[in-house]
Amino acid sequence: MTEHEITFRDKPINLNERGGRKWVYAKKPSGKWWKRRTIVAWLLVAFWVAVPFVRINGNPLILLDIANRKFIIFGAIFWAQDTFILALLMLSFVLFIVLFTVTYGRLWCGWACPQTIFLEMIFRRIEFLIEGDYRERHKLDNSPWTGQKIFKKTLKHGIFILISVAMTNVFLMWFIGSERWIQLITEPISENLGGFAVMLLISGVFYWIYSFFREQICTMVCPYGRMQGVLLDSKSIMVAYDYVRGEPRGGRGSGDCTDCKQCISVCPTGIDIRNGTQLECINCTACIDQCNKIMKVIGKPQGLIRYTSEAAIKGGHPSVWNARNRAYTVVLFIIFSFFVFTLVSRPEIETTILRTPGLIYQEQDSTYSNVYNIKIVNKTHEEMPLELRLLSHKGKIQMAGNSMEIKDQDKFESTFLVYIPKQEITSDKTEIEFGIFSNGNLMETYHTTFVGP
Repeated sequence: MTEHEITFRDKPINLNERGGRKWVYAKKPSGKWWKRRTIVAWLLVAFWVAVPFVRINGNPLILLDIANRKFIIFGAIFWAQDTFILALLMLSFVLFIVLFTVTYGRLWCGWACPQTIFLEMIFRRIEFLIEGDYRERHKLDNSPWTGQKIFKKTLKHGIFILISVAMTNVFLMWFIGSERWIQLITEPISENLGGFAVMLLISGVFYWIYSFFREQICTMVCPYGRMQGVLLDSKSIMVAYDYVRGEPRGGRGSGDCTDCKQCISVCPTGIDIRNGTQLECINCTACIDQCNKIMKVIGKPQGLIRYTSEAAIKGGHPSVWNARNRAYTVVLFIIFSFFVFTLVSRPEIETTILRTPGLIYQEQDSTYSNVYNIKIVNKTHEEMPLELRLLSHKGKIQMAGNSMEIKDQDKFESTFLVYIPKQEITSDKTEIEFGIFSNGNLMETYHTTFVGP
């Protein structure tokens, strides 16, 4: 084992021998990859903030109304009855992440994960602006408490708290909608003490994560990094050090690596990329930019650290496609196609008719009657006049209320009685069929039971 190699480690790189926290002071990154990540990050942040305010046919672009079991995704509404379709969508998303990881490594972590975007593009930038780069921040943290230190720490953490509260409110709009959120903030706090307390609690969690816990979310909490050992292979694309070209290090022999350790200084999780694939690496590309700067200074070709695969480094095989990638692609295509087909072919309305619990049949002179509860969900963007008819038997329906109109993307709930002549009821349970009509057109049928003597 050479002096540059490390022994097997059984703990995250940011913990010391006693298990205590080793604070990571990452150098401010810069370079073409950093600029690209910045553009992507701000586009994603803009999307995240704009989603609650963007409307399609009067509905939010995305709404996750868990309380009312109503979900709107890119204008399409899903109710509790559409759980199967939502499950297909989630399964397709998970398989996409797996396939993407198999082929392109942890590109999600470095470019699109909210944890990385908020920490690196918002909170750390404010920290760089107020406290300076990594050496200045390290010196400030280890210096005595002076007026200047108190001012900088108070300013930084005050801004962090405000951003955490703003983040919580934006997330809240994803679950309750912008109209309800505006209503809540314009009402007195005394009318929504519970909700206000929850908002403060979640804001406190965000503040704690981005002010103190930071990269430990990636190295100790998130399971995605630990999935790498199962998902990645020698042809997976990732941020990697070209050890064939770089070794031996330090200017001895023909290796291009100068052992300047600049790649370590910019790493937000504190690892040495030259030690190979590690669960802490989030593929953020900061080490690529920093190494390219050094290569430019010493007159060597850039790309000593780059997006590549183990196979490409070792044997010059750039292809990332193999049998496993193709299998994932086929399965993903089948499941997503089934999801699209199910979404497109789902009925325009969803009806549920159940006998009212705890009630038995009622007897009249020539008929028996049962009481039913009805719920109809309109999955279209059109208002519908509805009519309920009894298809299987001669009888009469008496609805509670006169109108059965249902608004677009809304639901109708009511109670009604069914009267059936005694001679048509020959057992204690009789199967009956209802038809739901709109403008004379049969929209859906529903079967249930009628209880008799």
